[in-house]
Amino acid sequence: MKNYFVSKSRRLRGTPYTSRIEKQGVTAYTVYNHMLLPTKFEDSLEEAYHHLKNHVQVWDVSVQRQTEINGKDSAKLVQLITCRDLSKAKVGRCYYAPIIDNNAKLISDPVILKLAEDRWWISLSDSDLELFAKGLAIGKGYDVNVFEAKVDIFSVQGPKSFDLMKKVLGPKIGELKFFGFDYFEFGGAKHLIARSGWSKQGGFEVYMEHEKAGLALYDKLFEQGDEFNLKPGCPNLIERIESSLLSYGNDIDIGDNPLECGFDKYVNLDTNVEFLGKEELKKVKADGIKRKLMGVKIDADQIAVNSSINMYDKTKNLIGELRSGTYNPSFKQVIGIAMINEPYFNDSQEIVININGKDCTGKLCDLPFI
Repeated sequence: MKNYFVSKSRRLRGTPYTSRIEKQGVTAYTVYNHMLLPTKFEDSLEEAYHHLKNHVQVWDVSVQRQTEINGKDSAKLVQLITCRDLSKAKVGRCYYAPIIDNNAKLISDPVILKLAEDRWWISLSDSDLELFAKGLAIGKGYDVNVFEAKVDIFSVQGPKSFDLMKKVLGPKIGELKFFGFDYFEFGGAKHLIARSGWSKQGGFEVYMEHEKAGLALYDKLFEQGDEFNLKPGCPNLIERIESSLLSYGNDIDIGDNPLECGFDKYVNLDTNVEFLGKEELKKVKADGIKRKLMGVKIDADQIAVNSSINMYDKTKNLIGELRSGTYNPSFKQVIGIAMINEPYFNDSQEIVININGKDCTGKLCDLPFI
């Protein structure tokens, strides 16, 4: 697959870490939330996968923008846009919460942080949620402020991230529970740090609001990281598919509803909370889903998925589409995430897919892979 350069411009923003990661050897970017997201350093994708699973990496994920909603009616607006019941949400916690429209279609699948009773951050996947929230606030006459907060995240991921962070910030950070956050002092400023991140290898996300002190913390991690084999890195395609971490715009999009995507535990239809698309989701649940997101294992040793690839059964009936895929060295075959049509979504279904002009066979499976 041929790669092409991404031309930088004012509307394609860099990050506070861009000059650092370019010195550290970044070799490729993609575009995410109108910003530059690193996708490759000098190691191969497979080398970076093994390193992530065994050591520790620091990622520039400033593209994960924060839509802040604060004010008297902030809780009403946040609840209006998600099908997850947040009525008992606690300050200091993160909540994975699908955002849907009036037709119950997915707008985004962010993590929502409750900073105070009247202040929230919506930590975005690749989507323009801010305008959607502003339009609803205006239409409803809500007393809120909606804007992009000046927050630039870097992530510390991998099994050795805990020892590295404790070395730099002290033992208290080891007490954070998964999807919890707290404030930690470094460089004369307090930094919101959550135990979270877009890998299943464990780690933290640093929500940098104080640029000078935040960059000093970033640099300190690299100064202290040699004993943990620290490297710069980025979200890894192999690891994220293996871990079934969904990518909005790739695995799921605005054509899907949350029940098709396996988000049942985040769809709260039996509570009194009101949200957009609730009646539509009740109909979907009553009628049963007609499509389902599933895993697929393919007997092949390479693949590049730039757009959806149709999959068939052995008699050439269309059964669904592959949306993401990669060769996985642990499984020793291609694994991927696919949207499967009724009545084919069962974990014994065999598939045929054309990869680079060659028909390959495989089998569906439930998610997650591991």
